[in-house]
Amino acid sequence: MLKKHAKYYLGQVVRHRKHPFRGVVFDVDASFSNTEEWYDAIPEENRPSKNQPFYHLLAENDQSYYVAYVSEQNLIADYSGQPVDHPDLPDLFGEMEDGVYPLQVHLN
Repeated sequence: MLKKHAKYYLGQVVRHRKHPFRGVVFDVDASFSNTEEWYDAIPEENRPSKNQPFYHLLAENDQSYYVAYVSEQNLIADYSGQPVDHPDLPDLFGEMEDGVYPLQVHLN
């Protein structure tokens, strides 16, 4: 069954449930919308269901900044209030307000 509502929203800070990174949501797919090659590269015992929202994140860890694509089941809201330092944040969002980044671009 396809879930109809995303749990997380644009500008929200989230962190990965298992891996040490966090990021800001900048796009959401209602269900898996990446390549089969990408999906097949995930170890079978860790592959998430495709029938759930997947989130595009401006992500960071202790060593780098990158874009991550993560299933809803693998995310947790980050209420720490700590800013995300990803260098692309100002291209899409304003300054953090109450733990959330306000969207600063017009979407279709």
